[in-house]
Amino acid sequence: MAITSSAGKGQEKGTSGSFSLIQFMLEGRAFFALIAIIAIFSMLSPHYATLGNFLIMSNHVAIYGTLSIGMLLVILSGGIDLSVGSVLGLCGVFAGFLMQGVTLPWAGVILYPPVWAVVVLTIALGAFVGFVNGALVAWFKVPAFVATLGSLYVARGVALLMTNGLTFNNLSGDPSLGNTGFGWLGFNRLLGMPIGVIELAVVSIIVALMLMRASFGRWLYAAGGNARAAELSGVPVKRVQITVYMLSGICAAIAGLVLSSQLTSAGPTAGTSYELTAIAAVVVGGASLMGGRGTVTGTLLGAFVIGFLSDGLVIIGISSYWQTVFTGAVIVLAVMLNSIQYGGKVKS
Repeated sequence: MAITSSAGKGQEKGTSGSFSLIQFMLEGRAFFALIAIIAIFSMLSPHYATLGNFLIMSNHVAIYGTLSIGMLLVILSGGIDLSVGSVLGLCGVFAGFLMQGVTLPWAGVILYPPVWAVVVLTIALGAFVGFVNGALVAWFKVPAFVATLGSLYVARGVALLMTNGLTFNNLSGDPSLGNTGFGWLGFNRLLGMPIGVIELAVVSIIVALMLMRASFGRWLYAAGGNARAAELSGVPVKRVQITVYMLSGICAAIAGLVLSSQLTSAGPTAGTSYELTAIAAVVVGGASLMGGRGTVTGTLLGAFVIGFLSDGLVIIGISSYWQTVFTGAVIVLAVMLNSIQYGGKVKS
């Protein structure tokens, strides 16, 4: 009896240790994947693992990363936002429209707003689109997939109408008109770091503190875990839902501003399929598509995994078409690993 019991305990301990190791590998998969990507591409290309290239790639990731942070908030609530790519394009076009000058026919004048006003108005537009999405989901009970899919088409259509399918070029402004400085977001550096990377860091820190320290963070995790139970516990679920979609719209607007600044142009097709990249980054980072589980750190790692992988494929000369294939494969693999990590359980 004693021998059998001791063996059983040893076996149980071994099983527990094995499970802990597997759990550790699953939870840290984005970090391990990023290390593996850097190691592999460093061996394939001598130009990959250089400080200059890392800064360039990080500046590219800033676009996806900012979108992904907003997407994380929506997914934590149990929803999805398919409109972020189109909102990015619309906000970029809106900023370009303002930079080109706003004609007032009834007054016979053309207004050239300063860059700070362009930024504020563009962010307000992103928040408005997010508010509409949130209102449709929270108040009118429209499924998030349907509501944001409709917004995807509306935002893209409005962007095309504003530009007539063309692109706003040369957004550097004119000193005599007082609207210069738009390219600062895309080209300038602070202490050697691209502004886009600093912007991503600031957004990430703010959102992380909000999730960890503020009541809203606790409400969000509760609402995403079980909306009905959270509502019965006094959590303002509808307000949380509207807020996360507004924050997602704001993140999309910021990403649109950074991208337009980097390109010094704004086109209506910018951001096409970026929503899929944002979802992929969130899932790769370990968030559950069922809601209630996920972190800012994991999402950032997921964004860097996808960004560094895409840029690495370009550096070693792989066709850009393969990037879409790899992104799709990454999404499928990440969802499969999430299913294993969370035991295939869905929220009640």
